[in-house]
Amino acid sequence: MASVPSLASTVNQRLADALSAALPDAAPADPLLRRSDRADFQANGILALAKKAKANPRELAGTVVGKLPADDAVLKDIEVSGPGFLNITVSDRAIVETLAARAADARLGVPYAENAGTTVVDYAQPNVAKEMHVGHLRSAVIGAAMVEILEFTGEKVVRRHHIGDWGTQFGMLIQYLVEHPAELDHGGADQVDGEEAMSALNRVYKASRVLFDSDEEFKARARDRVVQLQAGDPESRALWQRFVDESKIYFYSVFDKLDMEITDADVVGESGYNDMLEETCRILEESGVAVRSEGALCVFFDDVKGPDGNPTPLIVKKSNGGYGYAATDLSAIRNRVGDLKANSLLYVVDVRQSLHFKMVFETARRAGWLTDDVTAHQLGFGTVLGKDGKPFKTREGETVRLVDLLDEAIERATAVVREKNNEKVGLTEDEIVENGAQIGIGAVKYADLSTSASRDYKFDLDQMVSLNGDTSVYSQYAYARIRSILRLRGDANPAAHPELELASQERALGLHLDQFGETVAEAAHAYEPHKLAAYVYQLSSLFTSFYAECPVLKADTPAQVENRLFLCELTARTLHQGLALLGIRTPERL
Repeated sequence: MASVPSLASTVNQRLADALSAALPDAAPADPLLRRSDRADFQANGILALAKKAKANPRELAGTVVGKLPADDAVLKDIEVSGPGFLNITVSDRAIVETLAARAADARLGVPYAENAGTTVVDYAQPNVAKEMHVGHLRSAVIGAAMVEILEFTGEKVVRRHHIGDWGTQFGMLIQYLVEHPAELDHGGADQVDGEEAMSALNRVYKASRVLFDSDEEFKARARDRVVQLQAGDPESRALWQRFVDESKIYFYSVFDKLDMEITDADVVGESGYNDMLEETCRILEESGVAVRSEGALCVFFDDVKGPDGNPTPLIVKKSNGGYGYAATDLSAIRNRVGDLKANSLLYVVDVRQSLHFKMVFETARRAGWLTDDVTAHQLGFGTVLGKDGKPFKTREGETVRLVDLLDEAIERATAVVREKNNEKVGLTEDEIVENGAQIGIGAVKYADLSTSASRDYKFDLDQMVSLNGDTSVYSQYAYARIRSILRLRGDANPAAHPELELASQERALGLHLDQFGETVAEAAHAYEPHKLAAYVYQLSSLFTSFYAECPVLKADTPAQVENRLFLCELTARTLHQGLALLGIRTPERL
C-alpha cells in the first residue's frame, strides 16, 4: 500500500521551496494554496510575505516563479495575477499519472495519519426500557460515520454506547416485575423480535408508572427496591438484568435497520462505572477539586453562573448521598484514559448538553485525568425539525418513534426503485426490496450528515429520496450508472493514458478525485463528516457533467475510450469508499 501525494501537496511543496530560495532569510512560509476557478490552483501567501519583507508583492511573485524548476513535469503554467497572486495550472499528464497511482492502491492512495492514536467514541446512547425516538437518530448516525472515518485514517477506535441503564425508575420497574413475574415472559417463546420486546417493556413501564403514581405503598416498596439494587441485592440485580437484556433485543433491531453493527462489548452503560463512583468522589474531594456545599459535593467555575448571578456548580454527589450524572461521566473518563489508554475522547451528544460537558471536561483537567496529551471533544448536534421548522412531532404531539421514521423512509425509497425499474435494469423483487432499504436508510443518514452537525436540520422524506439535488440517492445512482457502463464494456482495470490531452470536464473530475485523501483527513481531524458528504456530492455532480459532455464508449480513439473508462472506474471506487465511510451502501444496479 503506497500513499500518493496529492497534486495540491506537490504544488504546495514546489512553491514553498521557491519561496525559501527567493527569501533565504525568512522563516519557512505557507504559499496559501487553494483551488481556483481562474486556474487549477491559486497561491495567495506572497502578499503577506512581501509586507513582512517590505518588498513589492508583484516583484516577489515574479522572483518566486523564476526560482521554480524550468522543466517541471507537474507545473504547466504559472501566471502572476493582480497584486501578487499566482495562478497555477498543472499538466494533463500529471493529473492522469497521479490518478493512475491512486488506482493502483487498495486505499486509493490515502495515507494513514502520522500520529494515529486511540479514540473512544461515545455515541448512540438509548435508555433501557424506553423506546428510541427521532432524537436518538443523530447521535447514532454521526457517531457511526466518525468511527468509520477515524478507523480509515488508522486510528484505533473504541466504540462506547453509554446507555441509560441505571437510576431511580428501575426501583419501580423491578418491584412491578417482582409482583407480576410473568410480564416479560412472551408466553414461553424462544425467539423475540425487537417490536415484541419493546411492546412488553412499554406495557411494564406504563403499568408500573400508574401504580407508582396512585399507590403509596407500592411507591414505598419501589423506593426500597432502588436501595436494594444499588446495594447489589442478587434478586434485584437479576431482574434489572432482564430489563437490560430485553432492551438490547429492541436496540439491536433498530440499529440493524439503521445498518449499524453494535456488539455487546461496545455497550457499557451508566451501570458499568458504579464501582468507581465513590473513589471518583473521594479523589475529587481530597485533591480540593470538589468541595462540600449545602451537603452536596460540588465543583465551581468562575465563568458559570445562574440567572441570579450566583455560581452554578457541577454536582458530583447530591446531599442525599446519590450520585449525579457528573460522577458517572467523570468515572467514564478515568476508565477511558486510564484503562483504555485513549488519547482522544469524542462525545456525540446533543448540543444542549454543552455546558454539562464543558464543566465535566474542566473538572477532569483539574483532577489531572485529562492532560495535554489527552483531548476531550463534544461533537454537539442540533435538533431534527419537521418541514414546518419546529421540533419533529407526530400529529398528536408525541415524539416520533425512530422505527416508524426508518420504515417510512424505506417504503418511499422502495417505491422510487420500483418506479425506475424496467426491462433494461431488470431488478428482481428481492433486489427491489434490498435496494429500497439501502437507499431509504442511506437517504436518512445522508440528510443528517450533509448538514454541519451543530445545526438543526429539517426532516423531509420527499427531498431525501429525490434523484435530484444534494441527496445520497443522486450519488448512489451515479455509482450504479458507472457500474452499468463498466459491465457493458466488460473491461477489468482499464488503463490510464497520461499521453492524452484532457477535456475540461475530465480535468475537473480528475482534480476532484485527487482531493479525496485530503478531504478524509480534514473530516477526521475536525470531526466534521459533512465535509466528506459535500465532497461525495460534488464528485457525483462532476461525474454527471463529464458523462454528459465526454462520450465514454464512443470516444474518438481506443486510447481515449480506455482513459475515460479508467476515470469512470476510479470515480466509482471513490464514491463507494466515500459513501461507505458515511455508513451508506452503493447498490450495483438501480
